[in-house]
Amino acid sequence: MSHFSKIRTTIRDIEMLKLALIDLGLTFDASAQPLVGYQSQTHNAEIVINQSNDYDFGFAWNGSEYELIVDPQYWRQPWSIESFVEKLTQLYACNSISREGVHFGFEKIDQTVGNNGAIKLTFQRWID
Repeated sequence: MSHFSKIRTTIRDIEMLKLALIDLGLTFDASAQPLVGYQSQTHNAEIVINQSNDYDFGFAWNGSEYELIVDPQYWRQPWSIESFVEKLTQLYACNSISREGVHFGFEKIDQTVGNNGAIKLTFQRWID
């Protein structure tokens, strides 16, 4: 029997979550709505990502973080669920660091991805 699974994340900022999803090339609906799963099971989500098989997945706020809500049996993405969460978390952190850097007066001058997938960010700030 298929069912929704809740996968914990460390994601707390919905705007940075949206940017990370965009970075992964995913389109989403950010209006709160129910996910509909196997045998019409539902689960409320703040962000919904549509899949071609009509079994969508999304993110729901649990009071302290956004959880990934997914039915693993119907996962149809180019990454495994675990790899997706890793990539999403990395891009979430990258976007959060970039936002904070700009907030504190730094300019992001470079972003590179190493052979191992690590992202290197370079910032600068001129002091008068």
